Amino acid sequence: MGGPGRLLYLAGDSPAHRAPTEVKIVCAVLTVFAVVATPRELFWPYGCYALGLLAVWRWSGIALRWIAPRLLIEAPFVVLAVLLPFAAGDPRVELLGLSLSTTGLYAAWGIIAKGTLGVGISLTLAATTSVRDLPGGLARLRVPGMIVMIVVLMLRYVDVLVAEAGRMRLARISRGDDPRTLRQAGATARGAGTLFLRSYERGERVHLAMLSRGFDGAAPAVGLSRASRRQWVLGCLPAVVAVGICLGAWMVR
Repeated sequence: MGGPGRLLYLAGDSPAHRAPTEVKIVCAVLTVFAVVATPRELFWPYGCYALGLLAVWRWSGIALRWIAPRLLIEAPFVVLAVLLPFAAGDPRVELLGLSLSTTGLYAAWGIIAKGTLGVGISLTLAATTSVRDLPGGLARLRVPGMIVMIVVLMLRYVDVLVAEAGRMRLARISRGDDPRTLRQAGATARGAGTLFLRSYERGERVHLAMLSRGFDGAAPAVGLSRASRRQWVLGCLPAVVAVGICLGAWMVR
């Protein structure tokens, strides 16, 4: 199975790699919820989260040089966060000769801290979970079969669409076009529309082929062996610690 997850997966034999997929999904979701629910006015909980995440990376064999460039996906949110201290209202504080909003500073800190931790947790899940194991994990969590099937097809065909876009771009360049110039914005928009139509038609053909092979709208039951109680307890320990930190932060706030 192809897709972007194939490029994010790091093959390994750590306990995180061997953990059942459904356990890792639940652990990641609960941890993200705990991080998001933590009061932004406090700083020590986020330090604890960061130390815990670094420990998980070390435990899983995930190098910082692999994580760091992939964290850049949150760059647009960082830009927004940097502007908030200047745009928000009173009360204000003087910092390095600049008049900054206290509310904006807290909001910027919350976006950067929670966003970075959330992306780091997602990358940890992707690095330790093979794409082909994801549908089985979702099915064991009783996710509706149609959603599982959509996820499977999305992961399979996103590479096909990227390759199609690359061929269209190569065809434009071979005919003397330069997609990087602003005057070709119209051609780029038409190309995107053409790619959408081709994708829609491809989806119809794939659906028809699936129906002709007996597809009834339900995802096939693959890998339905369930995680043991011990695997659930050990696998969700990071989430339990994160929830404990979140509750502690609210108690001392």
